[in-house]
Formats: sequence, structure tokens, C-alpha cells
Amino acid sequence: MLLDTPVRLGVQIEPQHATYPQIRDAVRRLEDLGVDILFNWDHFFPLHGDRDGLHFEGWTMLAAWAEQTERVEFGALVNCNSYRGPDLQADMARTIDHISAKDGGRGRFIFGTGSGWFERDYDEYGYDFGTAGSRLDDLAAGLARVEARWDRLNPAPTRSIPILIGGKGEQKTLRIVGRHADIWHSFVPAEALAHKLSVIDRWAETEGRDVSGLIVSNELKTRDASDADALFDAGVRLFTLGWAPGDPDYDTVRRWLAWRDAKNGV
Repeated sequence: MLLDTPVRLGVQIEPQHATYPQIRDAVRRLEDLGVDILFNWDHFFPLHGDRDGLHFEGWTMLAAWAEQTERVEFGALVNCNSYRGPDLQADMARTIDHISAKDGGRGRFIFGTGSGWFERDYDEYGYDFGTAGSRLDDLAAGLARVEARWDRLNPAPTRSIPILIGGKGEQKTLRIVGRHADIWHSFVPAEALAHKLSVIDRWAETEGRDVSGLIVSNELKTRDASDADALFDAGVRLFTLGWAPGDPDYDTVRRWLAWRDAKNGV
């Protein structure tokens, strides 16, 4: 894992229970505050609160963010591999990468992805839910196709698009992390991270891949500064914060930005 990288703060703007003007304004204000990464999620219905409340689709939103923003990186936390073919996902990611590149620079898109879990999405949109194992197998096969498609697209992506993979299962998920991920995201507590990272290392050795540059990511929403300190000591360098644009709490974001800056010696 990469420990000499600066601490970064990502805010996950929940695409639910808010109008799009509220979401657009949140993107602008959070970038101006100095957040490093903006995330949404890839679902079709709210995950909490009124289950039939306001909700927006994730990938079209990310394309809008690519045009709107100037500095922040951004992506889904996380894309669902089941909802779109892998070659299409690769092309969408490449296109958003180019949209986000300003003045001929590099794009800012992060390809966060996972195997899917929210059964209502599958049922109402007509996807086969399968099993947790079959969805993970599909993710492993899909990522190989995504990477192969990136190598064939014209124009190519502006950079090697970072792949973020979420989850903690040791037999399949962490093997996929060891094979493909640049960023590993989880909710694993600090005391369990060393073990999980050793599993990733073993799978990476099996896959013949060097993961010394892996960025470890974790969530702050239900945690305090002492928890974040422990996660930092365990190797986490990307901290994410679930956040509701319909009831925006910028003071909490400012507090975590101050914590980030203290860790970075700013």
C-alpha cells in the first residue's frame, strides 16, 4: 500500500432526496471548499429514507460533473457491473475522462466499480440478480474486458484511468482487488485492515501484480476523529464521507478538510 501519498477527502453526494439544482450547487460548493474527489452512486432508487423519493441516474450525472468541474477527481462509489456491458462501461469511462480534461490536460475520472447488491434495481429494471458469487465472477470477467477495450479505443483515455474496487470478501473480491485495483475501498475497521491487506498481497502475488502503490480508502460518515486517526495509522489515505445534498452540511465537510490538512502538514 502507498503510505507516502497525501491524505485526500472524497465526498459522496447521494443522488437521492434532492433536486438536480441542489446537486449541481453542491458540486460547485464542495469543489470550491477544496474537496479532492466527488462521488455519487450507481442505483436507480433511494437507499434510505423514502424508498420512492427523488433519485437520479449516476453515469449521466458524472458526465455533467465532468463538464461542470475544473479540479476535482470524480466517479461512482461504485458503478454496478451488472447494469451495462463491460465494453460499454469502458467507452463511457473513456468519454467522461475526455470531457473532464481541461485545456488539453489529463482527465479526472475514477472508475469505481463493484458487483452489485441492491435487488430492487435488478428486479425493476429487468436484470438477472443471480447470486453474490455469480455477480463477482461477472465483475472479474468484466474488468478484463474493460481494460482490454481501453487499449483499443480511439482516442485512448487521457491517462491510465484509476480503478477503485469496493468490498472485503477474501475469496473473490480481494482477489479482484489484487488483480485490478489502484484504490481499494471498504468499511473495514482499523484493527482488521492489516489482515485484509495481507490477503490482497497474497492474491496479488498469485496474479503476478505489484500492489505496492495501492491506495487504501475508507468511510467517515459514522466515525469521529479518533476513528479516522486509527484508520490513518493503519494505512488509509483516501477518506470518503457520505453526504446528503438535500440537507447539506458544509460544516462537517469543513471539519474533515481541516483534519485532512493537519495530517498533510498544511
